[in-house]
Amino acid sequence: MTDPMPMNDKGPKVPPTYPPRTPPPQKKPVEAPRPKPSTKPVTTSLPLPGPRQARLQTRRPRMTIKDRRAANWTLTAYPWTATQAVGKVTETVRTWGYDHPKDDVLEQTVRLLVDAAIVDNGRRISVHLADQDGMILVVVLSHTGTGPDDTILTDLAAVPGTASCGTDASDDGRRVWAVLSTERPRSRTTPAT
Repeated sequence: MTDPMPMNDKGPKVPPTYPPRTPPPQKKPVEAPRPKPSTKPVTTSLPLPGPRQARLQTRRPRMTIKDRRAANWTLTAYPWTATQAVGKVTETVRTWGYDHPKDDVLEQTVRLLVDAAIVDNGRRISVHLADQDGMILVVVLSHTGTGPDDTILTDLAAVPGTASCGTDASDDGRRVWAVLSTERPRSRTTPAT
């Protein structure tokens, strides 16, 4: 004989046909995973991260000019942009009260800087101008990822009145600059013979 099913006051025990307790549906949609900080090194001055630590991403400081007169222009990178930039720089330097360097020196310097930035094939360039302690700083940014190119430096150094010049690459793009002296060149007196 077969054993009858166990009985209870409520009837025979039958296994359930569905899971006994299903979790209720979520009320909110599942949140997307949060982005993890980038581990790309920013500068060499930050300490190296320890094991299983991400290096903090700090933004490289952009070019800043503080506590001096400054002007800047964003121009479209066309071959004739140098003429536009020369006019703006010369006019601004003259309104600041400087009568030196001469217009041809300013023109030569600005043309060299702007032409160097236009060669980088960006869509725009920006020209920055500042003065302090009898010096005029002219900086041109190309806004492209091109690396520094030192070939322009010999041409810039040959311009009379150039105190300093340089080039580097930053987050803003390639920077080319020149510092011009506003002092008049001393006239050389030759001794009478």
